[in-house]
Amino acid sequence: MFWLWFWLREDPHPEPRRILILTFSTGILMVPIALLLEKSVYQVAIWLNLVKIGSTGLGLLVIWAAIEEYLKYFAAKKAAFKRPTFDEPVDAPIYLITAALGFAAMENVLFLFKALDQTGIIAGLLTGNLRFLGATLLHTVTSALLGASIAFSFFHKEHRQRNVIGGLLLAIVLHTVFNFFIIKQEGVNNFNILFALWITAIILIYIFEKIKRIRN
Repeated sequence: MFWLWFWLREDPHPEPRRILILTFSTGILMVPIALLLEKSVYQVAIWLNLVKIGSTGLGLLVIWAAIEEYLKYFAAKKAAFKRPTFDEPVDAPIYLITAALGFAAMENVLFLFKALDQTGIIAGLLTGNLRFLGATLLHTVTSALLGASIAFSFFHKEHRQRNVIGGLLLAIVLHTVFNFFIIKQEGVNNFNILFALWITAIILIYIFEKIKRIRN
């Protein structure tokens, strides 16, 4: 809720609350689909002897990131992009961030239930703080980058598909790098990757200001 409030403040013309709620809810609904797809890919990778049980490879991290980034985009596209309220460039990152935060919220709830069950209340809450700073910000930043890419093609429909693909690829790369350092490096570089995410978030605020000035 904090991240949603923070980024919605960047929109000079606030979007209808019902569309924001719909977009947020659609983001939530993408989580079980993502889990099902990711588990299926993992099982196939084990069956093909590409990875061992209990381990992950770089290729698997890329596919998982691609699944999540596309589903967040799909949520925003279905819930908001085809509506009349999608009428200015800044709407693209706003709706994508909203979908991403719905996705992150549901993902965090599932993660915290598991953490609380395994480690107890205090450790679970500390883990929740790390999710708030890291994973939630990651989902926000990657979707905002895709949204910015779409925003810059808002008045140039002939470039829209190219910008969507480019934005998705950038989001997937950033998502994969984050997962690599968090999962593969066993938390050694947590501070560095969190610092990089915060720097990216600050850059995004500057990009938002550029997007607000886009005119037809």
